[in-house]
Amino acid sequence: MVYPADVRQDGPLDVFMAHMDVVFSDETELPLRVEDGRIYCPGVGDDTACLVCLLMAGKYIARHVDSPRWREIRGEDAPGLLLVCNAGEEGLGNLKGVRKICEDYGGRIKSFCTFDSSLSSIVDRAVGSKRFRVKVRTRGGHSYNDFGNDNAIAGLASLVGNLYKIQVPEGGKTTYNVGMISGGTSVNTIAQEAGMLYEFRSDKRENLEYMERQFTEVLDRAKAEGMDVSFQVIGVRPCEGQVDPAQKQALTDWAHRVVEEMTGQAPKHHAGSTDCNIPLSLGIPSVCVGSFRGAGAHTREEYVETDSLEEGYKVAFGMIFGRRD
Repeated sequence: MVYPADVRQDGPLDVFMAHMDVVFSDETELPLRVEDGRIYCPGVGDDTACLVCLLMAGKYIARHVDSPRWREIRGEDAPGLLLVCNAGEEGLGNLKGVRKICEDYGGRIKSFCTFDSSLSSIVDRAVGSKRFRVKVRTRGGHSYNDFGNDNAIAGLASLVGNLYKIQVPEGGKTTYNVGMISGGTSVNTIAQEAGMLYEFRSDKRENLEYMERQFTEVLDRAKAEGMDVSFQVIGVRPCEGQVDPAQKQALTDWAHRVVEEMTGQAPKHHAGSTDCNIPLSLGIPSVCVGSFRGAGAHTREEYVETDSLEEGYKVAFGMIFGRRD
């Protein structure tokens, strides 16, 4: 959903976004229950609570954008508002929703804010990442009659072991992970094929480049030893590009003031992988702000505290309608 509100032709835009997708598959049941001041449901916080705040702001705009008071609310020279409910933020979505928005409106975007995560934190630095699907293939065979043939699962296991021997670089924070493995046919079959999903992350562009070199070296050594191994890039999230420091700091300070004023608590600032990665990589000042309190993100036990939702609305409205001057 893209809602252009009070947008002048070819004029500058402030973009506000929340993602609609959750980390769980479309086929997965997402049971909901309300208990002891909490709403339990997978995805209820990340990012449903934030999405509702954005939709409530959109409802308010639709009712008041043509009223005489609108200019008093936004100011005469304020950029247009672009509200976006997007997809592709979670999992292997590769930030496709925000990529499309930046492709269509990039030259006009003055600032970017995504509502994601809790009220206690602000993400003001981008964690970049690269994700791969790796496959190992062998001749395989019968576990007894063909004993001694190469086993794809054993080959994959050796790759995983070597990838986990990589020493992460100093400076910033760099991580890696094998998140899924698959392969084999049966207990009495020497596996012909096995695969894994592998990623590395860092808040430093040069560290991402280092990790990619290490990843390639591990696979090249395996190939040199006779392993049939291949990989496919399935996701790229860039680090921060050349953003004007003063403009970025002004937006971050504004978000901090809004959250502290509306909740009475100063949020903590940290790096993260969010929809902000794309605009930040393009030099657009961006910040990620939360709108609930809760825990258990990306688990079946996720919950939000119901009494925090009003604070979340206030933060979202403050970010969208407040005066930054």
